[in-house]
Amino acid sequence: MTENLNAARGSEMEGLVAVVTGGAAGIGQAVVQVLLERGCVVASVDMTAEGVPAGAQALIADVRDQQALNAAVHAFGEQQGRIDILVNNAGVSFVGTIEDGSDADWHRILDINVMGQMRSTRAALPYLRRAPAACIVNMSSCTAVNGLPQRALYSASKGAIQSMTLAMAADFVSEGIRVNAIAPGTVDTPFMSQLAAQAPDPAAKRAQFEARQPTGRMVDPREVAEAVVYLARPSARSTTGTILNLDGGMTALRMPR
Repeated sequence: MTENLNAARGSEMEGLVAVVTGGAAGIGQAVVQVLLERGCVVASVDMTAEGVPAGAQALIADVRDQQALNAAVHAFGEQQGRIDILVNNAGVSFVGTIEDGSDADWHRILDINVMGQMRSTRAALPYLRRAPAACIVNMSSCTAVNGLPQRALYSASKGAIQSMTLAMAADFVSEGIRVNAIAPGTVDTPFMSQLAAQAPDPAAKRAQFEARQPTGRMVDPREVAEAVVYLARPSARSTTGTILNLDGGMTALRMPR
């Protein structure tokens, strides 16, 4: 029964054309890998090809450069004839309070995390409009609606993404382009491992990251990738303007201490 269900899921995604920004590492790398496993034709847009899963096309572009994005996505879109799925995943973090970071730091994070998604969407829209059931998945974060310490700038960027997602969904619903976002909790990526390693007690720091989620563990990148598949599949045609929390219960649950 399970094998038949997996086969059905795979066939629904088979042949769909997907673009994933930030596909060379972390969550993006997992998204590319899972989409390939589902039979999609996948391109990663990143500043490097190193780390992009085998079988995906590596498009080299910086999400801060509209001209480079347009050229990379145009070449892929013309080659495939359409784009069915755009995953706006590229992003960077920043640790600090509202007092931390220069103006340049704030401009850089917002330029990559928010305007990068805008630029990628603008580049892909002509090809999304050619698809019979197009979908955009924006990557937000639990920090958009949960007050975590030392995340003022990052939270601001992810809150903007969630608001932008809802406005995009309203703008494109009449064109049959669905727009949703995923808001993961603390994801077990190399960045989090690096943060833990820099702490005086790395094991204790990692335990702190795990404990943020009521489930008691960080989110696996593949879980996020599977959520992308759920939102991107054509049979999810009634799902648009949705923020999917994938945070181990962080947003909704209040557990006794």
